[in-house]
Amino acid sequence: MIPKNNFAPRVLDWFDQHGRKHLPWQQNKTPYRVWISEIMLQQTQVTTVIPYYERFMSSFPDVYALASAPQDDVLAHWSGLGYYARARNMHKAAQKLVDDWDGEFPATQEGVCELPGIGRSTAAAILSISRNEPLAILDGNVKRVLARFHAIPVWPGERKTEAAMWELAEAYGPKERCGDYTQAMMDLGATLCTRSKPRCDECPLQSDCEAYATGTPTNFPKSKPKKPAKPVRTTQMLVLRHDDQVLLEKRPATGIWGGLWSLPEVDVSEDAVQMAEQRLAVSVAAVTSLSPFRHTFSHYHLDIVPAELTVTPTVEVQESGKYQWFSLATALTLGLPAPVRTLLETHPHMRQLI
Repeated sequence: MIPKNNFAPRVLDWFDQHGRKHLPWQQNKTPYRVWISEIMLQQTQVTTVIPYYERFMSSFPDVYALASAPQDDVLAHWSGLGYYARARNMHKAAQKLVDDWDGEFPATQEGVCELPGIGRSTAAAILSISRNEPLAILDGNVKRVLARFHAIPVWPGERKTEAAMWELAEAYGPKERCGDYTQAMMDLGATLCTRSKPRCDECPLQSDCEAYATGTPTNFPKSKPKKPAKPVRTTQMLVLRHDDQVLLEKRPATGIWGGLWSLPEVDVSEDAVQMAEQRLAVSVAAVTSLSPFRHTFSHYHLDIVPAELTVTPTVEVQESGKYQWFSLATALTLGLPAPVRTLLETHPHMRQLI
């Protein structure tokens, strides 16, 4: 694949006229602010990220505030965004920046890549956008633009193809206006060169886009080889209610929903009442079945069979802080998995307590 002429100037001209310049993280573009946005935007749409970003920056306006915050507070601000390892790694990276770098981002891409949760493309985006460093990115949007521009006939995630695309990305990068160019490439993929309905007639690269020339630009890039159907797992979630309080369980620091507060779970084959009375030190007065629903992860489906148990604690629940009673209003301020938040917010009785 041979780079073509005038790629960057055309992209920048388009950006000057049509690019997005008023997103919250495009104002006061410090490395910290750009970093938070880049992590949030991984696997998540811009419209979803904006309110999360604004709340996050209001609570953690700089790396010192983030580093000193309890992890529970960070996860609470992330609740609903999913992929919670992003938030845990962000918290660890903030602490490393404060402890090892006096709160400043490293000057090199290699140095930034040493921070938890930051890879080559994200590091380049941070330094390019905030410091105008001439570094190439290769996120999903850029891969799509390059794969179509060169009509690359294989899946871009294949190792050799990805290496060739990195070479293209670096070859096309300008020596000036590097931050604008990085943002322009993201915008081009997100707003014009979209996955299913590309607006080719408005694209500054249309004249020598090889995918457009084929008449079927959406055939590029090639799709990732299909995986087998996602497996399905099933669990019972128990909403233990005592007056206006609900019992929550702190998840382990790693794994699914790591570090979040969740509802106690039992296998569908277990007796929920027996488990609650034996393990959670409560006396069960009533059980109400709630509507089952499905929550989908990247690698499996989780079918959730919830039940509400009206209970009376027999002793104070203490297991290294694993279980705690919270008022519903307090519970909803914590870092909760999305399906748990949905259960608590939508259950008719719970709505009366908010």
